[in-house]
Amino acid sequence: MIELSDAGLATLFGFGGGCVLGLAARLARFCTLGAIEDAYYGGSRERIMMWPLALGVSIFSAFLLAHLGLANLQASVYLRFELSIGASVAGGVLFGVGMALAGNCGFGALSRLGGGDIRSLLLVLVIGIAAYAAAIGPLAEIRLAFFPRSEVSGGAPHGLAHLFERHFGLPGLTLASIIAAILVGVALLDRGFRRNGPALFWSAMVGLAVTSGWWGTTWISEHGFDVVSIESHTFTMPLGEGLLQVMSSTGAGGGFSVGSVAGVIVGSFVGAKIKRQFRWEACDDPRELSRQIFGAILMGIGGVIALGCSVGQGMSAFSVLAISAPITAASIGVGAVVGLRYLVEGSFSITELARAWTSVFKWFR
Repeated sequence: MIELSDAGLATLFGFGGGCVLGLAARLARFCTLGAIEDAYYGGSRERIMMWPLALGVSIFSAFLLAHLGLANLQASVYLRFELSIGASVAGGVLFGVGMALAGNCGFGALSRLGGGDIRSLLLVLVIGIAAYAAAIGPLAEIRLAFFPRSEVSGGAPHGLAHLFERHFGLPGLTLASIIAAILVGVALLDRGFRRNGPALFWSAMVGLAVTSGWWGTTWISEHGFDVVSIESHTFTMPLGEGLLQVMSSTGAGGGFSVGSVAGVIVGSFVGAKIKRQFRWEACDDPRELSRQIFGAILMGIGGVIALGCSVGQGMSAFSVLAISAPITAASIGVGAVVGLRYLVEGSFSITELARAWTSVFKWFR
């Protein structure tokens, strides 16, 4: 009988959820930038409606588990730090611009890598290196000088549901249920999305995959012997962590985030094979590659400043109702529009930036 360490078990939980995310990317085209492009340029909201449905499922299921004592959401990194609007906006916009320039976010690059896109391997490496440089490397002091982070006083979670509990005396599950119902309702009001069976199914699976992270790491933390962080899926710092573990024989030996990264690659590989879309691809345009590398650098730095990426803040942080989540997610959307407009038109004005903010909110009306 094989006995797994706590880190090994956490790796399996991350791997399982990552496989689901990778399958969703391939079988239902779950992609942040792709959804924004469809909504902004194509006028189609089917893909972007996957997000409110996935969020509704993740928020309700996460708080239901927390209410039952099965998920310790309060230990989430997204609830342990004071809100920094400057960091959320600046980091989110940087990440969004980088995502547009690179043609993918970290999660999207992993899913494309699983489909045989060798260019995405370089993006994954650059995002990971840039993230570590901004988090604990030569850029860390500069980042902290402009965007200092401090933990909440008294250890009180810094989330919408917990503020709701303290002010109204009702369980956080009440507010979570209301917000989840609104988000699911917004998604299902879109007729095209309602008719898209794969998108409906995989949106729900993405939400459950995020929740599985909170449940799995909580269970290991409470029943294991080692210190295990309570976390869910995100794809900025974990890319660098995975790179370090591959290069070092004395690495931590896995962990939830490393398992998540591997799971997305495997899940997207399986999905690409199912759809018969797997094929090796490489970049034959040096100018395009240099733009993508620059975008990856912006994503790595922006993701660290914002404390998460399009999945980390846009999904995992949202699932625990972190106050930073909607601010960062909207900023990523605006940054993506800025980057896309620059690629298409070659310039971008302050007036158009204001319009970008407006267009982000119109997608969900």
